[in-house]
Amino acid sequence: MTYLELVNNVLRRLRETEVTTVQSTSYSKLIGDIVNDAKKLVEDSWDWSMERITISNTLTSSNPNENNDVILVGSGESPRIESIIVGWDGADVGGTGKQFLTYIDQNTMEEKIRMEQPLVGTAVPNGRPVYYSFYGIDSNRDSIIRIYPSPDQSYILVTNLFKGQTNLSADDDTLNVPSMPVIHLAVALAARERGETGGTSTQEYFQIANKYLSDAIAMDAGKHPEQTIFYTP
Repeated sequence: MTYLELVNNVLRRLRETEVTTVQSTSYSKLIGDIVNDAKKLVEDSWDWSMERITISNTLTSSNPNENNDVILVGSGESPRIESIIVGWDGADVGGTGKQFLTYIDQNTMEEKIRMEQPLVGTAVPNGRPVYYSFYGIDSNRDSIIRIYPSPDQSYILVTNLFKGQTNLSADDDTLNVPSMPVIHLAVALAARERGETGGTSTQEYFQIANKYLSDAIAMDAGKHPEQTIFYTP
């Protein structure tokens, strides 16, 4: 569903006149902002399969830099990492030699580097990367991770993550996540903003929106049941 269609869906439910562009009136612009707010809330509620992307980086002994930082180009500033896999560059036919990197926090990462450096001089120890941690964003607002140890040869780093869509802005921008939860949550937010809708209460609208959201999550989870199954060690 396009941005304009979403806005008009909300306007109709508020008993307002439809518009030909989101920028038509000050009120349609407000509804456009509320639609984006609702979109962000829905996106953050679940790791949606339609927002899963894969980013590949080639690592060498001279790349990443001296701080072992890797830019995940296209990840945005707040990705939700599903997995990071490291494998031999050009020698992983059949999946041999692959392993998952383990997340550690920044303090643990810095402690590892600080403890190991005196043993090998000033450089970070070389080897197959085992750990990663988040280290801010770059000038394009893409996430940076720091890996440890430093690559001793060429590796392929494959990152699977979930990335929220940027705010809708053009009339024909298409929504990635399910539309019904976004529409009804936007109606609930708009009803709360102006204080009335001429019928259904704001609380009821939020209940309707939550029902649409829970149903959408259940349907998406059905595509990937392994995401909701937890195993004890």
